[in-house]
Amino acid sequence: MSERIAYYGVSGNLINYMTEKLGQSTAMAAANVNAWNGVALIFPVLGAIIADSFLGKYYTIIASSLLYILGLGLLTMSAMLPSRSCERGMEDILGCSNSIQNITFFFALYLVAIGQSGHKPCVQAFGADQFDGEDPVESKAQSSFFNWWYIGLWTGSLLGIGVLSYVQDNLSWGLGFGIPSIIMVIALLIFVLGTLTYRFPEKTVGRSAFFKIGRVFVVAARNWNSVHFVLDDKNKTRSVLVNDESKEFRFLNKALIGPDFSEVAEASCTTRDVEEAKAILRLFPIWATSLAFAIAFAQTSTFFTKQGVTLDRQIGSSFVIPPASLQSFLGICVVIFMPFYDRVLVPVIRKFTRKPAGVSTLQRIGTGFFFSIICMTVSAIIEKRRIETALQHGLIDLPNATVPMSICWLLPQYALFGIAEAFTMVGLQEFFYGQVPNGLRSIGLSLYLTIFGIGSLLSSFLVTLISKVTSGGGSETSWFSDNLNRGHLDYFYWLLAVLNVVGLILFMYFTRSYIYIKNKVPM
Repeated sequence: MSERIAYYGVSGNLINYMTEKLGQSTAMAAANVNAWNGVALIFPVLGAIIADSFLGKYYTIIASSLLYILGLGLLTMSAMLPSRSCERGMEDILGCSNSIQNITFFFALYLVAIGQSGHKPCVQAFGADQFDGEDPVESKAQSSFFNWWYIGLWTGSLLGIGVLSYVQDNLSWGLGFGIPSIIMVIALLIFVLGTLTYRFPEKTVGRSAFFKIGRVFVVAARNWNSVHFVLDDKNKTRSVLVNDESKEFRFLNKALIGPDFSEVAEASCTTRDVEEAKAILRLFPIWATSLAFAIAFAQTSTFFTKQGVTLDRQIGSSFVIPPASLQSFLGICVVIFMPFYDRVLVPVIRKFTRKPAGVSTLQRIGTGFFFSIICMTVSAIIEKRRIETALQHGLIDLPNATVPMSICWLLPQYALFGIAEAFTMVGLQEFFYGQVPNGLRSIGLSLYLTIFGIGSLLSSFLVTLISKVTSGGGSETSWFSDNLNRGHLDYFYWLLAVLNVVGLILFMYFTRSYIYIKNKVPM
């Protein structure tokens, strides 16, 4: 929860910091936010490899927490530096403020990304390791753990977005970044105090699972051009000649991965290593088809927020809602829906399906994809309504004027994505934790995070590409014009809706034949 307070305390209002404090354009700021989010969600792969292969989850959490705290401290310092006009040539890269401030800010920002890369996958995997997968009661509780874990994440996110965005907009950015620094220090102390109560998984004997599986791919690639196959009469067994040595192997999940990979790799690797490598490969279609959802998700912290800036945000006579705080409504929907799903829907569905979790993880993920399509469609309709309202009141060329339309109009798109998250995010976490070998649990969760990292980078690429294509040689016709009243975010949302439809179709195609593997959690 503390880490989410810190992360969303930084990322939730980041686009407004870049446009208001650093003087960047809307398109540039959105691209920078997406790029940083992408890196922050891709780096966990490196942190997970370090944890599963060298340090272990416990020590990786401690080391990454220290880096996290250092990055937050530098971020606080950069926000307190005075802004000045930027040096010639720097405005195209960093914005229009003090270049020293920019350099310090971006260095600190990416240090935060590095710090959370070891923290995020390891804490969750370490928490799930506290359950014994061989015990029926604890196995059932483990599935519930992922639901309640996500509730905890969003509780922290609500505080990070709702409270800290208000502090940043109305008090100071330095205080808004400084509070997360203090919270992370407290969180690290609490984690260390619990050391004597933890279950630590048994260490793998010999080389780590990561390197053994990596060796399978290396051996397969090396031997691919030096093998000869001979089918027997029943078309079930092949004689494999590798480096003048003849061996026979039977097909292994031919329909899923194909026999050639197995047989080439098995010529030099154990059957177990090959099977685990194949299990990793079988995750790729799920990973790839989830990218469309991730691209849509990236908009909740960028363009959704910029829409809110243009609307009537006043409640009562004096209170003005910070536009970034609307992201907290997404979290509120998750926090409300998740207990309902876990305690009401799952028991009812379980009676019909006889599955411990009610539905399979892939069915849960697909349901979230469906809600994301509805969300993007609704977002496009609401944005079209916002532009029409601005036109009716003569505000189309007044970007700083408040459109006479309540910010509450944006609540449906946040609510729908909150429900989509409750299905897809938790489903992906449980899927990538449970469908990798025991020794790669942190890496499995990091693979889930890379979906949203690559999705953010693809979103950044799309925004940059579409901005250039639709800018009309520098005119105010871009879909992402700084004057959103002249832009066309509605077109962009329709595009994302179509991408999610394609993603859902491909997801359903690839998951039809997926066979779940059952792992035991070593204790």
